[in-house]
Amino acid sequence: MQRDTTDILISGGGVAGLTAAAAFGAAGFSVICVDPNPPVTDGADDAADLRTTAFLQPARALLEEAGLWARLAPHAAALDIMRIVDAGGATPEPRIIKDFVASEISDDPFGWNLPNWLLRREMVARLADLPNVSFRAGVGTASVLTRESEALVTLTDGSRVSARLLIAADGRASPVRQALNIPVTTTRYGQKALAFAVTHASPHENISTEVHRSGGPFTLVPLPDRDGKPSSAIVWMEQGPEILRLAALPVREFEAAMTERSAGLYGPLTLATRRSVWPIISQIADRFDGERTALLAEAAHVVPPIGAQGLNMSLGDLRCLLNLARANPGGLGDRAMLTSYNRHRWPEVKARVTGIDLLNRASMLGAPSLRDLRAAALNALYALAPVRRTLMKAGLGMSPARKAG
Repeated sequence: MQRDTTDILISGGGVAGLTAAAAFGAAGFSVICVDPNPPVTDGADDAADLRTTAFLQPARALLEEAGLWARLAPHAAALDIMRIVDAGGATPEPRIIKDFVASEISDDPFGWNLPNWLLRREMVARLADLPNVSFRAGVGTASVLTRESEALVTLTDGSRVSARLLIAADGRASPVRQALNIPVTTTRYGQKALAFAVTHASPHENISTEVHRSGGPFTLVPLPDRDGKPSSAIVWMEQGPEILRLAALPVREFEAAMTERSAGLYGPLTLATRRSVWPIISQIADRFDGERTALLAEAAHVVPPIGAQGLNMSLGDLRCLLNLARANPGGLGDRAMLTSYNRHRWPEVKARVTGIDLLNRASMLGAPSLRDLRAAALNALYALAPVRRTLMKAGLGMSPARKAG
């Protein structure tokens, strides 16, 4: 049987996998990227991923190197302010509002927000421009055999690929990770999330807003105007049964419920898309490396959607791998490279997974006395300017001494 040979095989064609294919392709490596599900690139399609991704500041340089930023920038909504609202009083009204302002630490916004389906559309178009990258939609990974010198992968269409480096970007149930018998630790919260887009009368003014009450945050993230009206993407986290109840409500009842849960900050909210439901877990693999293999993105780690950390941690994985590959192209995928990757990434990711777990548990607090403690902690942290700036830089992955610009 004929066997294709490539520098890198990427298993998984989600946002992280497509970004990796573009980045390594732009760096001159030969790349094959496969995914069993053809990407949905039309927001009106019933199968479209209606979630959004906020690329934080450090991601922009990587996207520029990959030739993606010029395609994405015209569709992006800037995130100038991260607003935390505590609405944990007797009624769902704002009792504390704290703004974390990007200009305190940087000349740029905190980041830029885009719909996931649009990201896939633009990324697939970019890959088509790279002659050393092959994207095979509708083809997945069937089996993996690794050796000291190569990874041998059989695909679901019966073809085989020999790669110097196999990148597992194939999701939280990664077939590649399972084939390598790498264990994972999973935390379940009993939560689900609703993802959808809305329009509203009041402009969002490039403010990303997290409203905390109980069950999990209700987050509004800026989008470009929709049909001439201000628009935001919403992720509404709650206990699983409550999310399923909300997802089944008639539109008018749902709009009333989400306007109330938003504490009325933007006035009445109008549903602009269908509602999609997503499970909420934390997960981390015991290690991010195997023979000739690197785990990337949700194959390596999963976190609740708080603080735009998920994909940006994944891009941190990619940046580390890319730097190691450029530093020693001849050692691509060898034991030394992958050991270094795991040593650099696993401790940092573990710390962030732990921190986000704590933030999510705090956001779920239902008892009024505990909600009061959460509000007091927010007040205390915000009041200390050096602490506030350090928290903002940490969220972006910046060094505390560095000002971006």
